[in-house]
Amino acid sequence: MKLDAGAKAPDFTLPDQNGKEHSLSDYQGKWVLLYFYPKDDTPGCTTEACGIRDSWSAFKRRKAVVLGVSPDSVKKHEKFATKFDLPFTLLADSDKKVVQAYGVWGKKKFMGREYMGVNRVSFLIDPKGKIAKVYPKVKPAEHAAEVLEDLKTLG
Repeated sequence: MKLDAGAKAPDFTLPDQNGKEHSLSDYQGKWVLLYFYPKDDTPGCTTEACGIRDSWSAFKRRKAVVLGVSPDSVKKHEKFATKFDLPFTLLADSDKKVVQAYGVWGKKKFMGREYMGVNRVSFLIDPKGKIAKVYPKVKPAEHAAEVLEDLKTLG
């Protein structure tokens, strides 16, 4: 399933890096950056997470919530968040229901090998719960700045 701008963002409930449950509907009334990433503590995922961390004060000024989602466990998320001092929420989608609901689970290629995995895709969700923008090909080093620019324009 492919979700486009204007679609209602599918609600979900997942545990964070501390085991606390979060639902997308908890953040009604706020801008939410829902970003999907393949795996904790890998080069691209670390670059992306640290870019958001380094721009955290700008996200807070915009009153935007950041939710990172990967199939990694709560324990792996906790290690990743602690190691890199991440101030935002990481959600564990261990059964891959949310990555499938958002259409980010699919075929990937790495060094000539094909496999199934999480594609690096983000969704900017408006305060009414609609998808304002989809980022289908996220560049980890530039993502935080790109989203903040869009929040200025859209928000």
